[in-house]
Amino acid sequence: MSTADDAPQPNRDNLVARIAEAEREGWLGEVEGLRVSLAGAEDKLVHMDRQTSGGTAIDLGMPRIAPARSTQVDGTASLPQSLDDQQ
Repeated sequence: MSTADDAPQPNRDNLVARIAEAEREGWLGEVEGLRVSLAGAEDKLVHMDRQTSGGTAIDLGMPRIAPARSTQVDGTASLPQSLDDQQ
């Protein structure tokens, strides 16, 4: 089974390899764009690590569903009667 730690590392390694290739080829614009992507990926990894380490679960309990109550009041019209009155 894969975990959250499995997927990001190959993506990061791929970005590092692409940066090296772009530097060798002299693609300066590509280098800059890949460095921005790498910084974003590393920030995301840090954020994911913070979420998975030391988190505390809070038990909110189960919601209670109140029993249905009748809303009909003596002397009120039903919907079809009300529509007939409007015509």
